[in-house]
Amino acid sequence: MPLVTLFLSFTGERFAPPPGARALFHAPGEVRDPFLDDGKAPARVAQLYFDSLAALEAAAREVGDAVDAEAMTVHRFAVPEPWRRIPARYCTYLVAYEGPAEDEAAWLAYYLEHHPPLMARLPGIRELEIYTPLEWRCPPALERARHLQRNKVAFDTASALGAALDSPVRREMRDDFARFPPYRGRVTHYAMTTDVLRP
Repeated sequence: MPLVTLFLSFTGERFAPPPGARALFHAPGEVRDPFLDDGKAPARVAQLYFDSLAALEAAAREVGDAVDAEAMTVHRFAVPEPWRRIPARYCTYLVAYEGPAEDEAAWLAYYLEHHPPLMARLPGIRELEIYTPLEWRCPPALERARHLQRNKVAFDTASALGAALDSPVRREMRDDFARFPPYRGRVTHYAMTTDVLRP
């Protein structure tokens, strides 16, 4: 089973991750995107990682104040200079494609083949993950969210993220975006500050 992740939007001020999961907390950052303005970022997003779907589903039943949840498969891609040790706080850029696509399999195949090699060339990038939909049992207490795809790139600092977003590589990514197979729905881009709650 590939690595899986659970995204949670929640209302509480604090989030206590369930035992055994790598846990991240994403809060709105201050970096301005020179190309896009998708409005206000979500206030509180937790992200949990699991080695099995069963562990993810069990944790989803114990998350407390969460409002909605989305389980996805994690696709990790190599970057030139990854962290040797992940810091306690860093900056991320979270992107989500609501969809749908006319042909979801073809859309994802194109994206996974063409876009990550460009993303991996962003200056200063430390981590690159793509997330694709996963069939799972969502607890009745949570609203199930579903996106065509999500992705996340990570950087040491807000200034490093800002430089990457205004780089020539980002312009190449915008050109590739125009070549994506047909799809509908909103695409959101949010700069976030990420705290590692459990490595």
